[in-house]
Amino acid sequence: MVMTEIFDKLKSLQDVLAKKYDLETKIEEAPKQLSAQDELLSRLKKEYIEKHATYEDLRTKVLSLKADLEATEKIREQGEAGMDNITTHREYEALEKQISEANSREQDIRKELSGQEKDLAMLQESLKSDEEMIASSEKELNTSKEKLNEQLSGYKAKLDTLQQEEQTITPGLDPEIVYKFQRIIQRNTQGIVAVKRGVCEGCHMILPAQFANEVREGEKILFCPYCSRILYYQEVEAGEDDTGYYMMDDTGSLADLDDDFVDEDESEDIDIDDEEASADSEFDDDDEEEDDSEEED
Repeated sequence: MVMTEIFDKLKSLQDVLAKKYDLETKIEEAPKQLSAQDELLSRLKKEYIEKHATYEDLRTKVLSLKADLEATEKIREQGEAGMDNITTHREYEALEKQISEANSREQDIRKELSGQEKDLAMLQESLKSDEEMIASSEKELNTSKEKLNEQLSGYKAKLDTLQQEEQTITPGLDPEIVYKFQRIIQRNTQGIVAVKRGVCEGCHMILPAQFANEVREGEKILFCPYCSRILYYQEVEAGEDDTGYYMMDDTGSLADLDDDFVDEDESEDIDIDDEEASADSEFDDDDEEEDDSEEED
């Protein structure tokens, strides 16, 4: 299989895998959408149970107070009925004390009972409201679960289709390349990107010139040294100058630069030697003229 076919397969596989992993993420995250509703319902039920326990305790206390009130009333009534049958002053005083204590006790019980019955009624109303809220929350949660199940069914159907497409694309591709390709897409959604003007279109990093030229040649699978994506060469659009690539034959070397510097130095040395030689010759001529003049004198 030629490299262009491999790149085309990888591009197609990239689209399929990106959609596939997106669906898998949605399927995994979908139940979390109901977590808030679940937590609210759980909290309502917990509060209801605690409140109901308080209600039962209070109801038991009210029943106990009613029983105490009934017993106290009987004691008072018995004392009042006994007044008709007393024969001594001592009996009168005992019955009067019994009736007085019963009356006092009865008033205290009635006062406490009135407050407890009021609290009990408020709790009962609150429990009724909580029951309605719990029922409404359960209904809403069940509706949300039904919608979510429908949504998940749609996701899974699409996922099955994408997996079938993946199985039709991968034959002929190196399994190791496919494995690396899948891991790249899971992180970046793009596993294969173009190299344009010597720059990776995935991470926008400038690639080394020699490496960029290897990508341009397209003879093997190459991964970006910065973002690990698979690279392929892409022609620049019309009107753009493809100046990002450097041909190795045109780059030259440091040795060539050294030769140029050496030639310049040698040229300067030659010029300097010539100037010095010319200057020495002029001085020699002046000396000879002075000697001839002295001899004539």
